[in-house]
Amino acid sequence: MYQDHLEDDFDDEEFDEDLPESPVFAPTKVPDQIRDFILMLHKALLDRNVYDIQNLYENTFNKLTETYYKHTPWPDEEQVKQMINYSKEVDTIFLILYKDLYFRHVYARCQNITTDQRLKSFFNYCELFNYILRTEEPVPLELPNQWLWDIIDEFIYQFQSFTFFKAKLTPNQNLSQEDLDNINKPSIWNVHAVLNVLYSLVEKSNINEQLKEFNNGRNPDEVAGEFGRHIFYKMLGYFSLIGLLRLHSILGDHYLAIKVLENIDLNRQQLQSMAISRVLACQVTTFYYVGFAYMMMRRYSDAIRTYSNILVYLQRTKPIYNYRTFQIELIEKQTEQIYKLLAICLALHPQRIDESILTQMNEKMHDSFVKLQAGDVKEFENVFRQACPKIISFLPGANKSYKHQITIFLEEVEQQHKLLEIRSFLKFYTTMPIAKLAEFLEIDPKEFQRYLLCFKHKMQNFAATKTLDANAKPLENEFQSGSDVDFYIDKDMIHIADTKVAPRYGDYFLRQIYRFDELYRIVSNINV
Repeated sequence: MYQDHLEDDFDDEEFDEDLPESPVFAPTKVPDQIRDFILMLHKALLDRNVYDIQNLYENTFNKLTETYYKHTPWPDEEQVKQMINYSKEVDTIFLILYKDLYFRHVYARCQNITTDQRLKSFFNYCELFNYILRTEEPVPLELPNQWLWDIIDEFIYQFQSFTFFKAKLTPNQNLSQEDLDNINKPSIWNVHAVLNVLYSLVEKSNINEQLKEFNNGRNPDEVAGEFGRHIFYKMLGYFSLIGLLRLHSILGDHYLAIKVLENIDLNRQQLQSMAISRVLACQVTTFYYVGFAYMMMRRYSDAIRTYSNILVYLQRTKPIYNYRTFQIELIEKQTEQIYKLLAICLALHPQRIDESILTQMNEKMHDSFVKLQAGDVKEFENVFRQACPKIISFLPGANKSYKHQITIFLEEVEQQHKLLEIRSFLKFYTTMPIAKLAEFLEIDPKEFQRYLLCFKHKMQNFAATKTLDANAKPLENEFQSGSDVDFYIDKDMIHIADTKVAPRYGDYFLRQIYRFDELYRIVSNINV
């Protein structure tokens, strides 16, 4: 289904007609190190030498960028063609992949991205995905997992960037009529085309079927199909699921964002991602968007659990990954956002978390966390703006979808503002007359009863079913209270219950046995 739509949207002939003419570049001398890098990358891709490709991609490219092209573009397409003695039959995919690096660098480092660059980057993605998907047998291409993840991640980022760019266009901007016509073409960075690419990659790789088999302890290769057995398609399918999580989140559909991961057991996703992808940026992105989706669905317990899991994992692996990933700055930035969203969730739905995480959060944002716990609405808004992903809007002018997202969140905070104060009083007593506590809070007793009912309602929310079943889905849940304060009303008296539960060590050891058994199976499969 998705493949048909993809071919309708991504028609090569139409793109050739619409593609703006390349500007004339003045000939510039390319440093010898840059020329050597391009020739080595060209050879490594033709030889399908993944080890050399990974070293050139993750290390050499970034070092040369810092030295020669920190804020300027790399050599353009025509210069590269001359270096490699370009042959269309042999070098087409190399040129597409080089342009992927070229345009990604433009977006990341260059100050002003031109309309021409935005359009050409889109057309380059069209060529890449058509090459991968319009084939009856797997393409002869191998890339490191990090590059595959970056392709999917950057594809969604550039779609988001173009959407914001288009929404902010004003008559005062100095754009030619040709540029405006190209920008407003419905086929350019169309949301349906982006969705079709991701779903097509998922379908082509049979990744959902493979994950089901993996979760049941069976061999995924038995259902992988011709394409899914190739690591290239398998990983693109896996990363496309995470891409769909992100895309649906920035489109504002948080339920569907979680739904696309129904075959990924989030309690085991760290092990899966380590063994299958080994891409830390993918792991952090997954937990960031899953936690945010849970938070916006008022599933605070699940959001807290999700964020706590990834933060504990990052704490334990930081000494290793500090030296193994060139994206450590981006990962640290997203980690800071996770801490801020976790602080919001804990302020709205207090509960116990890992002491090391709580200590780190207090060190990073002590004053802010105190204000959040006190119900400072302005602080909630500031922290939320800094930490949340931006919902995109397809309407011209201001981003109304993003503002609407903030408005909805602040409405939730306003509803709980008084409840935070009530909770602080309830923690000090075991019984208390309604009238007396209402007097302390300077609230009419009848209105105070409504606040108590509201407190009960807000502290009850859907949370993931507590089970050790490997087939449990992220949206399988039960209605439960996660509050550290519980009470009931008998006539005119409030009876506050002790909610502290003795730890159940049996469950803890069972979970650890289950995880070690899974890790053993993963390592065994890797060795095979």
